[in-house]
Amino acid sequence: AILLCFASLLHRNFSLHDQVHHLRGQLGAATAKLQSCIVVMDSSLDMSSVFSYQSNDEFVPSRSLKNFSLLLSLSALYAPIIILKYIDLLSRLRRSGGSEVAFNKRLAYRVDIFLSLHPYAKPLVLLVGTMLLIGLGGLALYGVTDDSLSDCLWLSWTFVADAGNHANAVGFGPKLVSVSISIGGMLVFAMMLGLVTDSISEKFDSLRKGRSEVIEQSHTLILGWSDKLGSLLNQICIANESLGGGTIVVMAERDKEEMEADIAKMEFDMKGTAVICRSGSPLILADLKKVSVSKARAIVVLAEEGNADQSDARALRIVLSLTGVKEGLRGHIVVELSDLDNEVLVKLVGGDLVETVVAHDVIGRLMIQCARQPGLAQIWEDILGFENCEFYIKRWPQLVGMQFEDVLISFPDAVPCGIKMASYGGKIILNPDDCYVLQEGDEVIVIAEDDDTYTPSPLPKVRRGYPPKDFVGPKSPERILFCGWRRDMEDMIMVLDAFLAPGSELWMFNDVPEIDRERKLIEGGLDFSRLENITLVHRDGNAVIRRHLESLPLESFDSILILADESVEDSAIQADSRSLATLLLIRDIQAKRLPYKEAIGSDGFRRSLSEGSWMGEMQQASDKSVIISEILDPRTKNLLYMSKISDYVLSNELVSMALAMVAEDRQINYVLEELFAEQGNELQIRQSDLYLREDEELNFFEVMLRARQRKEVVIGYRLEDAERAIINPPDKVSRRRWSPKDVFVAIAEKE
Repeated sequence: AILLCFASLLHRNFSLHDQVHHLRGQLGAATAKLQSCIVVMDSSLDMSSVFSYQSNDEFVPSRSLKNFSLLLSLSALYAPIIILKYIDLLSRLRRSGGSEVAFNKRLAYRVDIFLSLHPYAKPLVLLVGTMLLIGLGGLALYGVTDDSLSDCLWLSWTFVADAGNHANAVGFGPKLVSVSISIGGMLVFAMMLGLVTDSISEKFDSLRKGRSEVIEQSHTLILGWSDKLGSLLNQICIANESLGGGTIVVMAERDKEEMEADIAKMEFDMKGTAVICRSGSPLILADLKKVSVSKARAIVVLAEEGNADQSDARALRIVLSLTGVKEGLRGHIVVELSDLDNEVLVKLVGGDLVETVVAHDVIGRLMIQCARQPGLAQIWEDILGFENCEFYIKRWPQLVGMQFEDVLISFPDAVPCGIKMASYGGKIILNPDDCYVLQEGDEVIVIAEDDDTYTPSPLPKVRRGYPPKDFVGPKSPERILFCGWRRDMEDMIMVLDAFLAPGSELWMFNDVPEIDRERKLIEGGLDFSRLENITLVHRDGNAVIRRHLESLPLESFDSILILADESVEDSAIQADSRSLATLLLIRDIQAKRLPYKEAIGSDGFRRSLSEGSWMGEMQQASDKSVIISEILDPRTKNLLYMSKISDYVLSNELVSMALAMVAEDRQINYVLEELFAEQGNELQIRQSDLYLREDEELNFFEVMLRARQRKEVVIGYRLEDAERAIINPPDKVSRRRWSPKDVFVAIAEKE
């Protein structure tokens, strides 16, 4: 009804216009006849009347064209609606007996697919709609006004761009058309504003969630997120300080803002290094390309918290994804694994690109070394981290032709400890023979503060002599206690058997039934018949229940290792709480049994450490056993350090240090592997009387030469009254009088 009324009004308007124009035509014709009868007529008037006559005579077809344009604009506006309604009606009639989908639904589906698949579909639809509105509006204006078509199209654009321009329209028809165009223009600009707002919001949302591409090169890429990340970032930042800073990119399946907030809470100095976070999966090649994986100088894959096998399986898939990058990788891959058995498979997949650090195995070996030599934990922290002195490998052409004994005292600011032999394919040898002569292409392994802080100098004048002792006393049997159960218990037992003297005992105290223990150990690859030096003693109990601990002869153990139990190792806080409770209970029980300890001073299971020495003082609480606690959360470290009740091993921090060192220089991994292995060389703490006599004055270079006669490399010392050892002493030429209670830190072959 509205459409019919609107059409009737337009028809009546056009009829009145036609009558007016017809009367004007008749008036013009009569005027022309009147003027032709006048004899005296100006030529200009005559020509004007003729022109007027002709233009008025041609006006009728122009009016018809305007009517056609108006009709065309209305048809173009309403025809699609009528056609769609008609097609929808036909589709309803056809599907009355079937299950055919309605036409309007199919059309809406096609439009939705078009808008979803094509990124520029929305702006294109908006542009086409705007052009149609301007075109149809221009045709409608051409039909109701006397202006030309080009002027009407321009006027239509002004109505679309500015809704207030239609206020100057005169007449019912022009006003109606201009208002319609203005309403359409407001809708167009509203949609355009919404589209622009959505695009800007989407872009900011993409930046906020870390979906943008990283344009970096020679950066360190960390894949994954764990509680080791803080220490790892700190160590890499310290390593980059000498370069003026660097770039670290962290990609994990977490929200970018959450990662940035957690890193900000770590509160350590970035030292000029920028840390960039991105959200994504390292298993997806598109996400790896987003962080410029092919241009990274090192890629660190962190182990996932939780089940060890699942974590290593995920690390294996990540290595597969990295090897599938088409552009190739510029740097090497450092993979943190949880189980030693999975190391071979990861190296098989990654090939020469991969360096592995088995966190659980590294911590287990460190605990055993530190249990045998109290105070070694602090030395390992100094060597593994970048805060003090660490390993560096560099070529020095001026040293070619020198024997290693002379190379040893050629660096005032570093301690040489090995050679990378070019003639053997880059094989790394720690503690080589003194007679080894450096060849062309060989590199020297040193312990120094930084890679640019040391350089060789002329040989100093030193006094050579002979050590007072040419042997180390035989090892005595020891009694070790393991509190808790680890996944790699069989590996720790085999390592301990290689280190201890024959006749030693290993007590295993945990809540795993004895039958299940033997089954797990055998399944893990332990052959009981191959244990030569230790005897296993099994005890059942809960390490956090006092009466269970009181059933053990705690005062008779030389070392006690409190392990992060397998049942709670997935939660760092829970595991540390359990370890701390066990530690406090053991110390309290030992304190109450102290008189009994003094009564059995001649027991066969005595310590090989001399009374009153620095190592003896590190036994905590007078003559009590040395306790090594496996700590997962760095916050627990401060509690143990302040209380001085345990010579702790901070597992997560030490593993992070090792990962950072291998990320900076993959060759360091071979050095660490030998120092952690059962065979080869290891860090040892030596009494001063092995190298010098009482009241003898020697400088550090001379002590190093004395140690070479025992085929050992002295890298530092700890004075009797000092709290920490000094690795790579800055003054190596000044002589001093050493105390019998001073100790030296040396790299020596395992005994």
